[in-house]
Amino acid sequence: MRSMFLMAVALTAVTAVAQDVVPLAPDQVKVLFENDRVRVLHFNEPAHGKLPMHSHPAYVTVGFTADHSKYTFPDGKATDERSKADDVTYSKGLTHAYENLSGTKSESVMVELKKPGAGAPKITQDPVKVDPKHYKVVLNNDQFRVLRVKYGPHEKSVMHEHPASVAVFITDGHAKFTLPDGTSQDSNSKAHDATWADAGKHLPENVGDKPFEVIVVELK
Repeated sequence: MRSMFLMAVALTAVTAVAQDVVPLAPDQVKVLFENDRVRVLHFNEPAHGKLPMHSHPAYVTVGFTADHSKYTFPDGKATDERSKADDVTYSKGLTHAYENLSGTKSESVMVELKKPGAGAPKITQDPVKVDPKHYKVVLNNDQFRVLRVKYGPHEKSVMHEHPASVAVFITDGHAKFTLPDGTSQDSNSKAHDATWADAGKHLPENVGDKPFEVIVVELK
C-alpha cells in the first residue's frame, strides 16, 4: 500500500513538472498556429517576468530582442544565458522555469517539433546551392535545418524547393512566389509573425521597396 502511495506521489510530481506553458501563462505565451508536425508559440515576456516550470519537445527559437535569461531545471540547477537580437537557437526536449533578468521585454517565436521527422528530405533544387546570395544555413541537425534569408528591394531568386517548413519573419515583407506551373501568389508578411508551408517549389521575388529578412525552419 505504501509503495502505491509513493508511486502516486511521484506521478503527481512528474505531471506537475511536465506542464504546457500556454495555459500557465496565457498573457505571455500565444499559439500562432499548430498542426500535426509543429506548434508555433509567440513569447512576449515583460522586464523581469517569470514563467513557472514547464516542458517543451525539441524546438527552435528565433529571438527578436537582446536577452538576459535564467533557466532553472527540476533538479534545482540553473543557467544564466545571454542572446542577441535575431539569434536562432535549438534545444532538445526539456523541462525548465524561466526568468527575464533584463530591464526590457523579451520577445521570440518558438517552433516546437511535435513528432520526429523521417530524416533529411531529398531536395534536388536546394536554395543554399542554387541561390547562396540569399540563403544561408544557420543551424542544421537531425531534426531541423534553419536558413537565414535576406532579399534586397526588388531582388529575385531562382526556382528552388523546401521541405515542409515554418517561416518566421524578422521584418515586414511583400513578396511574390512564382510556382512551377507559372502561376504566382502574392504575400504580405508582418515582422515577428510566422507561417506554415507544405513541401514544394517556388521562385520568390521581393516586390517591395525595402529589404526583408526571414528565418526558414525546415523540418526533416
